[in-house]
Amino acid sequence: MTLQDDMTEYVTAVIGGQLFGVPITRVQDVFVPDRLTQVPLAPPEIAGLLNVRGRILTVVNMRKRLDLERKETGNRQLALGVELHGESYGLLIDQIGEVLKVAAASREDPPINLDQKLAHACAGVHRLDGKLLLVLDLDRVLELGPAAKAA
Repeated sequence: MTLQDDMTEYVTAVIGGQLFGVPITRVQDVFVPDRLTQVPLAPPEIAGLLNVRGRILTVVNMRKRLDLERKETGNRQLALGVELHGESYGLLIDQIGEVLKVAAASREDPPINLDQKLAHACAGVHRLDGKLLLVLDLDRVLELGPAAKAA
């Protein structure tokens, strides 16, 4: 096992002022969501549908999904394109960060005082210089109720 085998790469994003990481292997693209089509009767976390290069994506407002306040950045929102069980999703984020390589062994369980909804959505945390990187568990984050799946 080499040193590279012990590293995990994350695409980092800021949502509601909090730093999150998504395993780079799960991210298909980063884009500016444009011309969202609203879905009547969809849950509040579903921002709408979007056609991206011929693929229809369900766009999830991550601030609403994770119950986070919007921190005004003045910038347009961005989206991370991900796939789960053959379905394409766009995750609305406030800001894209960098790709970080972090030692896999430094991942810890979420702190016990972390908000319950955030703790459920996280696969773990990494302590960085004065920051906490919450690793998003996409399988859990995209566990949408029956009404959302029907959308």
